[in-house]
Amino acid sequence: MPILRILHLVGSAHNNFYCDLSRLYAQDCLAATADRSHYNFQIAYITPDRHWRFPSSLNPEDIADTKPMTLADAIQFLTAQNIDIMLPQMFCIPGMTEYRALFDLLKIPYIGNTPDIMAITAHKARTKAIVEAAGVKVPRGELLRQGDTPTITPPAIVKPVSSDNSLGMALVKEATDYNAALKQAFEYSDEVIVEEFIELGREVRCGIIVKDGELVGLPLEEYLLNPHEKPIRKHADKLQQTDDGNLGFAAKDNKKSWIVNPNDPMTQKVQQVAKKCHQALGCRHYSLFDFRIDPEGEPWFLEAGLYCSFAPKSVISSMAKAVGIPLNELLIMAINETLGSNQKALQN
Repeated sequence: MPILRILHLVGSAHNNFYCDLSRLYAQDCLAATADRSHYNFQIAYITPDRHWRFPSSLNPEDIADTKPMTLADAIQFLTAQNIDIMLPQMFCIPGMTEYRALFDLLKIPYIGNTPDIMAITAHKARTKAIVEAAGVKVPRGELLRQGDTPTITPPAIVKPVSSDNSLGMALVKEATDYNAALKQAFEYSDEVIVEEFIELGREVRCGIIVKDGELVGLPLEEYLLNPHEKPIRKHADKLQQTDDGNLGFAAKDNKKSWIVNPNDPMTQKVQQVAKKCHQALGCRHYSLFDFRIDPEGEPWFLEAGLYCSFAPKSVISSMAKAVGIPLNELLIMAINETLGSNQKALQN
């Protein structure tokens, strides 16, 4: 295998939170997958002012010491680098959509889903409509704008239509709680979903990877919840700020979340539903979906999170490791799928 020039696209064009989140995952990926015999890594770092930097590492000092560039200058720089493949590490909506589209225009292939699929899945209501049409169970819901009144009788979940990591989400138990929950959710989005609360049996996440063109279901990740004290996951359950001001992972200690034994009878059932979601949405390379399993054992689709930064703590990486697929092998599989599909596209 020749040495591949891989560009890690890191940062955020939206805000500092997403910049830090991106850097958190990308740093882990760079450290864990560094292999000079196979890869030559480069970094493109985007800041909320939309300037580009090409630092030697993701240390704050190296980023600060690197000259910022305009988009035009960055494109000129990129096209001279002979990049073989790009690995997206941006989690903000511009990063998932317009920055991926830029690489389509530059004809630089990248791992992961296309901008149109990322735009759809960033909008929870559109995603639900697509998977429901494919026969997947979804909680009954409604899409509200400012001034609209919910019609769903509590208990209900209120969440912004396009935010991640449970930002702005609330469980409403009484109708009188709607106003406060809606006010909070509208701080993150101009559209809000209100949907029926699915009683807790279990809450899991299921990853799908593509190997040699075939969909492979990975072991489930399950979250520690309790029907009475902790019926839903909140933002603090996913990310936390460390003493040095950086972001850290809150759910990676095998106490708040864990990989489910692949022999668990629920695994195959959820994997089949996840594969339906993957196909209905038109995903490629990999996909990741959250499900609520009701007390009768029926999985209900909650949302898609089509991310994999190929860091050891990435969910898909953890799931793959549990079935004997180490991180470097997972990355090579994704590279092969990406370059293979790109070559097919060039031939058509």
